[in-house]
Amino acid sequence: MPNSYQKNYTPRLSDKGLYNSSFEHDACGVGLVANVKGKKSHQVIVQGLEVLINLGHRGASGADPETGDGAGLIIQLPHDFVVKEFGGQGITVPTEGHYGLGMVFLPTDDQQRARCQQIIASVVAREGHTLLGWRDVPVSPDAIGELSARAMPFIRQFVVADGNHSDDQFSFEQRLFVIRKQIERAVEETELENKDDFYICSLSTNKVVYKGLTMAHQLEGFYHDLANEDVVTSFALVHSRFSTNTLGSWKLAHPYRFVIHNGEINTVRGNTNWMTARENNFVSDLLGDDIKKLLPITTPGQSDTATLDNALEVLLASGRSLEHSMMMLIPEAWGDHIPMDQAKRDFYEYHSSMMEPWDGP
Repeated sequence: MPNSYQKNYTPRLSDKGLYNSSFEHDACGVGLVANVKGKKSHQVIVQGLEVLINLGHRGASGADPETGDGAGLIIQLPHDFVVKEFGGQGITVPTEGHYGLGMVFLPTDDQQRARCQQIIASVVAREGHTLLGWRDVPVSPDAIGELSARAMPFIRQFVVADGNHSDDQFSFEQRLFVIRKQIERAVEETELENKDDFYICSLSTNKVVYKGLTMAHQLEGFYHDLANEDVVTSFALVHSRFSTNTLGSWKLAHPYRFVIHNGEINTVRGNTNWMTARENNFVSDLLGDDIKKLLPITTPGQSDTATLDNALEVLLASGRSLEHSMMMLIPEAWGDHIPMDQAKRDFYEYHSSMMEPWDGP
C-alpha cells in the first residue's frame, strides 16, 4: 500500500472520540422516509430511492461488480395506479381495501409459470375469493448485473377481490395471509424443476414490495413503476443487503412482508425448531380452523430475517398488535437485576413460556 494512502486515510480509522475499532463490522443498510401527516406523494418514493442509493456502501456485490446481494423497498399500495394499470386491460378493480395486490416472482419457463399461476387461481377460488387478473411488471434487465439478469424470475402482479364483500379490511388481510401460505405450500409440493424461483413478495390490501437481486442504485432503473408519478405513498422503507449467513438471491432480498433487518439472528435454528414443535398446539379465536392452513409457519432454506418475518406474520394475524408481537419476539433484558416496571416484567415472564427470544447482534 502506498505511503500516501496510509498518510491520508489511516488517521481516520484511529480510535478517537466515540469511535472504537473493536465495534467495526459489516451490515445491511436500512432507511425510512415518511410523511408524518400521512400524506401520500410520489416524492416520498423519490426520497426513499435517494436514501437507498446513499446506502449503497452498506450493500455488497460479488465477482460480477454489477450484481448485488439485493435491494428493495416497501410502500403503501398505490390504489389509483392499480386501478389505472389493470383498468387498461378491462379489469375493474374494487374500491380500496376490498382487494389485495400480489407481487410475485414466477419461473421463466412458460409451462412452469402457467402451473404456478393455476395454483394461485385454484387456491383463491377455493377460499371463496376472485382472482381478477394479471399484470406483467415492466422491468429493464439491462439495468442490473449479468449474473442477476440470468437468475431473474418472471415478475407479475395479480389482484384478488374480496369474495365476502366485507368492510372488515383486517379480516380480508387475514384471508390473504391464509391464501398465500396455502399457495406456497402447494407450489412446494409440486415436482416443478424451477419451483424455487416462485416467491410471493407481498399479497396485501395495503402494501406492496418491490425488491430484487439488484444493487441499491439499480432498483429505480429496473422497476419502471418506481418512476411512475401515479405510484404514491406516505412512507418508503428501504433496504440494501449485505448477505452474511445466506447467499444473495431474488427472493432473499429485503424487505419481507413486514420486516427489514441489518444484522444476524444467531438463535434462528433454535427459534425455528421450537416454533415447529409448537405448531400442533396453535389455537386462534380469530383464525379458527384456518390456523392449520398456515402450517408450516417457517420453511427450510430461508434467511434468518425471512424466518423472523414468518413468525411476526402469524402473531399479527392472530390479532396481536405490532408492539405486542415484537416484544414477544425480541424482548429487552428483564432479569431481576434490571430496573423495570413490574407490569412489564410480568409481561415478559408470561410470554417467555410461549416464545424464546430471537437474539443476535
